[in-house]
Amino acid sequence: MNNRYGTLASWVYNLDKPVGRSFGDIEYYRERLSSCAGPVLEPAVGNGRFFIPMFEVGIDIRGFDPSEEMLGYCRKAGAACSLEGRLSRQTFERFSYDTDFAAIVVPLGSFQLITDVVAAKSVLRRFFEHLAPDGRLMIDLDAIGGFLGECGRVRSWTTEDGDLLTLTDTRVSIDHIAQTTVTHLRYELWKETRLADTELELFSLRWWGVEEFAMALREAGFIDVVVSGNYRYGEAPAKGCETISFEAYRPQ
Repeated sequence: MNNRYGTLASWVYNLDKPVGRSFGDIEYYRERLSSCAGPVLEPAVGNGRFFIPMFEVGIDIRGFDPSEEMLGYCRKAGAACSLEGRLSRQTFERFSYDTDFAAIVVPLGSFQLITDVVAAKSVLRRFFEHLAPDGRLMIDLDAIGGFLGECGRVRSWTTEDGDLLTLTDTRVSIDHIAQTTVTHLRYELWKETRLADTELELFSLRWWGVEEFAMALREAGFIDVVVSGNYRYGEAPAKGCETISFEAYRPQ
């Protein structure tokens, strides 16, 4: 199963992207959500990197993730924040809440984990249905350059016990028609020069064209689509832009 975020993958993610580490998104969305008058939802909440800083500044935020390992890190990091009832294990395709949200935020390209375009459009419609009238959907996408750039790297992290975690990425497939890539991510845990554990993840992503995604938002029912580059609201993405942010409204 692709994009599973197993034990070692979640461990590495938590070491590499700890709670509060920002790529420009935390500051950007704190400002964009500062006037938000209702609850906010973060799908694919992961280890709480983005979720907990939003909660700490008073945003009424909830989140879900399909990985119990990732949710475990989020709960642990937020143990002092009274997150009871704010986190649940759900998927993009089947999540459900009894409340309507004033905003739904999907930062840092998590939406691109949905590689089937029909499924992705269905999830956009599901977002629409979970927003209150005049509610906002905010989604970050990575530009295509991030998909076709460097691969074959070996990265490493030292654990709290002094052991070594390594990650080797190998791109094995690029489908220019489906606009998808598949990468083998090999995680290894080394204890005193001996391999103690290993894990292979098939990591799949889909890239979107700017106009293509804006059209998909409108098809789902959204209006007033604003596209911004590199977390500068209202500034159109340009060549070399790494992050493309979309903001759109559910009509009243």
